[in-house]
Amino acid sequence: MTEDEFKKSTANLKKAVPLMMKNHVAATPSNYALWYTYVDNAIPKLNHELETVIESFGICPPAAGEQLYHRHVATRNETKLSDLRANIEILVNEVANSMNDTLSDTSQFSEMIDKSFRNLERVEDESMSIDEVMAVIRQLVSESRDIRHSTSFLSNQLSTAGHEISRLKSQLAEVQRDALFDSLSGLYNRRSFDNDIHTLCRSEQNFCLILVDIDHFKNYNDNYGHLFGDSVIRGLARRLQSSCRDGITAYRFGGEEFALVVPNRNLRVARQFAESLRRAVEKLSIKDRRSGKQVGNITASFGVTERQEGEFAEDLIERTDKLLYEAKQLGRNRVMPL
Repeated sequence: MTEDEFKKSTANLKKAVPLMMKNHVAATPSNYALWYTYVDNAIPKLNHELETVIESFGICPPAAGEQLYHRHVATRNETKLSDLRANIEILVNEVANSMNDTLSDTSQFSEMIDKSFRNLERVEDESMSIDEVMAVIRQLVSESRDIRHSTSFLSNQLSTAGHEISRLKSQLAEVQRDALFDSLSGLYNRRSFDNDIHTLCRSEQNFCLILVDIDHFKNYNDNYGHLFGDSVIRGLARRLQSSCRDGITAYRFGGEEFALVVPNRNLRVARQFAESLRRAVEKLSIKDRRSGKQVGNITASFGVTERQEGEFAEDLIERTDKLLYEAKQLGRNRVMPL
């Protein structure tokens, strides 16, 4: 690292850490890589998306930070996952050993060339015979073959390593995706929801929570089969996802339940948004592959709350769940509170 590069990295460090603290970001390697890239202005699209997240939430929620890291930074920075670390270490050791061998051979070759030139300089001074000159040349040719073989072996090792790194990166991306997203619905999973909701509550940021439950979901499984039930979950998830704008995030809460975090909105606005979702779900139609018919009349119930000052995440979820239960008790396909 040059002196200029060192000064630049130090300056970026001094910028990144305070921003991470301000936005309630944990000091992990992936988070530091994300914010270092941000202050370095290396990826303008990342800067724009990160600023949009902060504008919407007031902070950078863990799930949003993870998503931005994997989308923009992780392609250049391998993360520390225990199930891949061993493979990566083996790969690095193999390449390092090959490079050490090649560097050693190269050093010996350089010494041999210097010695050969010194011998050739003696041709005029000491009147070396043709046989002696040819012996020096033959040694040069022999050593050249050896070094060419060594560098060729290293080239093959590096090529193999490149393919292995690509495979590991694909495996890594899959593991990371599974850690954040629900495989059936494609939405953020419960783990992401728990991280985000606790972070938002600690930050005292104003936001609303919406819980959604598919009405009579058991009937779809009983009457049409579990694969059809899965299709209903995917269909509703797509409706929710397509409606998520301006920082609103959708999660699969569990089973046929979903959650939406609505930042910087009051209860009235969040309830209006939930009502628009309810009407959108009513229009949902899923094809039954066994009969070929479209199945409609899919509805969902909604509970909406606005976080109160000082309220813990668990209390907020419980309060929202009670409103969802009330919506079910009053006949389903409705938003509570009225």
